[in-house]
Amino acid sequence: MSPNSPTFEQPAGFVAFVGAGPGDEHLLTLRGADLLAKADTVVLDAQAYGRLLAHAREGVEVIDTAADEAASITAAQAAAKGRRVVRLCPGDPMFFSSVEEEVAACVKAEVDFEIVPGVTPATAVLTYAGIPPAAGVPEFRVVDARQVDDWSAHASTQGTLVIYNGVAEAPAIGKALVAAGRPDSTPVAVTSAGTTTDQHTVVSTLGRLTADLKHAGMTEPALIVVGDAVGMRERLSWFETKPLFGWRVLVPRTKEQAAGLSEQLRSYGAVPEEVPTISVEPPRTPQQMDRAIKGLVTGRYEWVAFTSANAVKAVREKFEEYGLDARAFAGLKVSAVGEATAKALIDFGVRPDLVPSGEQSSEGLLAEWPPYDSMLDPINRVLLPRADIATEALVAGLTELGWECDDVTAYRTVRASPPPAPIREAIKGGGFDAVLFTSSSTVRNLVGIAGKPHNVTVIAVIGPQTAKTAEEFGLRVDVMADKPSASALAAALAEYGAKQRQAALAAGETPRRPSQTRRGARRRAK
Repeated sequence: MSPNSPTFEQPAGFVAFVGAGPGDEHLLTLRGADLLAKADTVVLDAQAYGRLLAHAREGVEVIDTAADEAASITAAQAAAKGRRVVRLCPGDPMFFSSVEEEVAACVKAEVDFEIVPGVTPATAVLTYAGIPPAAGVPEFRVVDARQVDDWSAHASTQGTLVIYNGVAEAPAIGKALVAAGRPDSTPVAVTSAGTTTDQHTVVSTLGRLTADLKHAGMTEPALIVVGDAVGMRERLSWFETKPLFGWRVLVPRTKEQAAGLSEQLRSYGAVPEEVPTISVEPPRTPQQMDRAIKGLVTGRYEWVAFTSANAVKAVREKFEEYGLDARAFAGLKVSAVGEATAKALIDFGVRPDLVPSGEQSSEGLLAEWPPYDSMLDPINRVLLPRADIATEALVAGLTELGWECDDVTAYRTVRASPPPAPIREAIKGGGFDAVLFTSSSTVRNLVGIAGKPHNVTVIAVIGPQTAKTAEEFGLRVDVMADKPSASALAAALAEYGAKQRQAALAAGETPRRPSQTRRGARRRAK
């Protein structure tokens, strides 16, 4: 980039060659994320780095290099038209990920550019594999197998040798290193899809490498690591030993509802996949909600009881329709049935006065709801905005406590459309390792739109009632949360996964995911 070239804050055309890192989207640099947020055009391999588009603004132009063979000049052409372009490059753009041709195109078009370093696989993949790249060794050498004709020059490496782009020739490379004098007992590790939840590492020696890789199914991107540092993996491995590492977990909720739950599952190493089982729609007749909102504003109610985040959303939308905001709740008492509903209220600007400290359900809410006291409560009426299929237990309980309830249909729940065919086949064929059921309706609706999960799939439920429904549908319940919250459910599944892993290791077996135990599944060591 020339000394006087413009920055992204200025309108002139510009190309930033940004290192996308080794695969884990969280390893993108802050500079890279900042440039992505300001880009007009992003050029990338969408399959490998599509998740990074979360940093880009809505409506950004996306050019997929996998579908555009002229990507080397695409960035320069777009910038020449005045666009701000980010070209996402594997790893570090200057580290075995040459951008010379694309930079040359920018120079030829007289387009300003910047090259942003990225986290390189040479260190990141080894770290995720539990292999210290250069701990206690005098030498750390990184080579590109495509550029090596004679391996004898690398056989005498006094430390760690890291090899890029060599997985297809790994057996031949191992033999060449031994032939050149490296002991056949030298530890070797081969890691594919490093830093992602598809990461897979085979540990071997130069002498056994051919046999150990024969059925491993290793593909690029992959790294070969040669040296004594590999021996430290057993003690330092932290990523592939996560309790749900690589587990494909079905979450029968919308992306909006499942955001926090999915993030928690990822922290355990799982690959969550959200599949909506219900669709939320407005009530058929909106007049009831209109009257309720008017009553809320005019002081008709002492309490407003929210039994779901969807109810909060429905009221919020009505508020926006009338030009109201959270200030309309001033003077009212507000309750939330659980943590997720409370969070939705807080996001709205309303802090609930009552959230059950025990069971997060209508029963738990009733257990802590104060009885009506004419000396303390000027109004004895409660607004209860709910789904059209809600049960009457909460209304009956509040009535017993002396309150009058305006039970209002705030939204309707209808069964969602069936998921795409590959998802349905994975559900019925054992492609998912676990499914999380957060309510009885998610059980009924998932089975209704996609069929019963395969019997190898771990069934995790949020509580006894959901377990009962699952069993009614012939499902074996393996995991139940110790309290009825989505967070507790994810934690319970992680504990189950950890115990399964420990049991396999104690028996001298290689831990396998549930989907790998079904008939016909490819079984490979993790």
